[in-house]
Amino acid sequence: MKIIRSTSPQLEKIYCRQFVRSKRVTEKVKRIIEDVRVLGDEAVLKYTKKFDRVRLAPKQLKVSQIEISGAYQNISPNFVSSLKVIIENVTQFYRRTIKKSWRMKGQDGVMLGENYTPLEKIGVYIPAGTAPLVSSVYMTVLPAKIAGVKKIVLVSPPDETGRINPHILVIADLLKVDEIYRAGGAQAIAALAYGTKTIPRVDKIVGPGNIYVTEAKRQVFGYVDIDMIAGPTELVVIASRYSDPDFIVADLKAQAEHARGLAILITNSKSLAREVKSRMDGIDGFIILTENLEQAVGISNKIAPEHLEILVHNPQRLVKGIRNAGAIFLGPYSPAAVGDYVAGPSHVLPTSGTARFFSGLSALDFIKSNHIISYSKKALERIKEPLEKIAGIEGLARHLDSVKARFK
Repeated sequence: MKIIRSTSPQLEKIYCRQFVRSKRVTEKVKRIIEDVRVLGDEAVLKYTKKFDRVRLAPKQLKVSQIEISGAYQNISPNFVSSLKVIIENVTQFYRRTIKKSWRMKGQDGVMLGENYTPLEKIGVYIPAGTAPLVSSVYMTVLPAKIAGVKKIVLVSPPDETGRINPHILVIADLLKVDEIYRAGGAQAIAALAYGTKTIPRVDKIVGPGNIYVTEAKRQVFGYVDIDMIAGPTELVVIASRYSDPDFIVADLKAQAEHARGLAILITNSKSLAREVKSRMDGIDGFIILTENLEQAVGISNKIAPEHLEILVHNPQRLVKGIRNAGAIFLGPYSPAAVGDYVAGPSHVLPTSGTARFFSGLSALDFIKSNHIISYSKKALERIKEPLEKIAGIEGLARHLDSVKARFK
């Protein structure tokens, strides 16, 4: 790791990092999406053979209930019991976030409000290449379930034998995912966005993925909703001379397990900076030296990290100044790994500085609102004059005529 000061010009590069797009990847994904849009299952099967090295028949795209039931034989006996605690944590957290429809009565018979309704169908993408992200199943499916989504479709790439990781199948089954398909990459995203004869079209696609999956989500956005454009994972640790260096080193090394993961320590302690650096040989990242902890908070806000750990003596004092972070972990016994797996809030979080304007995945991401507007004749008459002025400025006379028609 490299030690830099708070005045270093390198900080600007960290602040301005973004999801890096490749022209080659963009064009390749564009061709795949168009193939799937036109050819449907045929294209999905073609790219599954090409990229996953497995030949499937059309009827094999959908995972059968027999295969799902058989997955229970290929997991450890205590796996399901361990999941119960996690599922309860995630469920309890998201139940508190649901909004209720509301109505407000005003003068002369005016009634305004909002109806909150869940999305009809969502698609969940679960990677299974370098590591099967089994935790992403419950971190995406449960918020959607709690929101009331009627149909959840899961896609995941098959291994070379044509199977999906049994842990992914078991979790999906326990959470009552409606349909599971063996499809990965950009072709799976395109199938969910446009629909094929076998794979249904959905309203929203969520879940992590590699650069091809992310680019595919970006290209289909607008035709279908997505959770976010995610880049490499990130961790910022704010620490002082009283922080335990063993904890800091362990957490930064855990972050380095991810490909291209960004690991940063911000501290006002030179001795801590030197000790951490001496124990992080061969690991990329930065140690930023600041004048004080308030400056550390300011730098963290500019970085807007996916994960932020505050490992100082009194983290509650600093957290009041944090505006930009996907998830904040307070105190020495709240490592980011707790949020990745068991705490409750989803680990699908904004990266690349987008925590400045994005939030972590929530049950609210699977709910849309309808504005409710109801006027009586008396209330409509009362707003004729201001409506006439605005319509006149905009030159839309027939808008005003539609109101006047009610009084002829």
